[in-house]
Amino acid sequence: MSAGSVAVVVTEEIGVPSWDLYELSIPCTVFGKPQPDLAEPWYDLRLCGTGAARQDAAHPSGFQVRTPYGLDDLVGADTVIVPSVPDACVEEGAPLPEGLTDALRRAHAAGARVVSLCNGAFALAEAGLLDGRRATAHWQHTAQLAARYPEVEVDDSVLYVDEGDVLTSAGLTAGLDLCLHLVRRDLGAHVANQLARRMVVPAHRPGGQAQFIDLSVPEADDASLSPVLEWARQRLDRPLTVDDLARRAAMSPRTLYRRLQAATGTTPLQWLLNQRLARAQSLLEATDLPVEKVGELSGLGTANNLRHHFLKHVGVSPSDYRRAFSRAGQEVPRGA
Repeated sequence: MSAGSVAVVVTEEIGVPSWDLYELSIPCTVFGKPQPDLAEPWYDLRLCGTGAARQDAAHPSGFQVRTPYGLDDLVGADTVIVPSVPDACVEEGAPLPEGLTDALRRAHAAGARVVSLCNGAFALAEAGLLDGRRATAHWQHTAQLAARYPEVEVDDSVLYVDEGDVLTSAGLTAGLDLCLHLVRRDLGAHVANQLARRMVVPAHRPGGQAQFIDLSVPEADDASLSPVLEWARQRLDRPLTVDDLARRAAMSPRTLYRRLQAATGTTPLQWLLNQRLARAQSLLEATDLPVEKVGELSGLGTANNLRHHFLKHVGVSPSDYRRAFSRAGQEVPRGA
């Protein structure tokens, strides 16, 4: 199982580096730091600059980035990521850095999956890679994206969209969700979960989760849910209802629903389904248990029900998932 090469675009605007520091750091952190105990070899990361971004020019934040690779080096990479484009390209319709759209088309035609974080979607749209596809970007920019590129089906209500060989994410931390999703696709749930744990972030936020979450409830509400959510994770193989969780949390079902949605952006039933899918993925990867037993232990029920949810939410059957990511023989803790 190969992790592959990742080329990250570092952009410039009129000779001044214009990359977003946070969004550029996300793929560098996820794909650029070797994790030999999780997968060997890890990803091969390349920073590919446009124009002056290849030099030691200073970013307005005071940082400097030297990129030894150029746009021609996008071709041949397994994955190409555009973390952001200059603000003027989004707000004023200024041209994208010279050669970027052509390089993206050539990389995609050569077999690369092409990924955007935040307003990097404008580069993919300009290259025509989003025509006829669902896509997203930061909610502040989705109206402009939809107006400028009417052939794109823009969805401003999700964290990220996976169209197979073209993926887009909303802004900031949604980019981290998408990068971890890529690791999950490439190397399996166990590796992605361990990497997320090291980064102290949630192991898996599904792409369909809402971008904007109302955080008007007190911070203590989120913390107060942690014990009941951990209690539920340890009992995924048992029938669990919203009423069960509410009683454990000593609150009404309506209050639990409101607080969980405010803290996570999902309903209690969707949260349970996500946890059960993650549990099933771990069991398929790390054990040789029959599919029927995996369905039972994850709380997804019969083999047919497990297959239905896998095809709908993971995109492959449980058997195909196991063939791709099997690490049979390793023990999975009950609450993993």
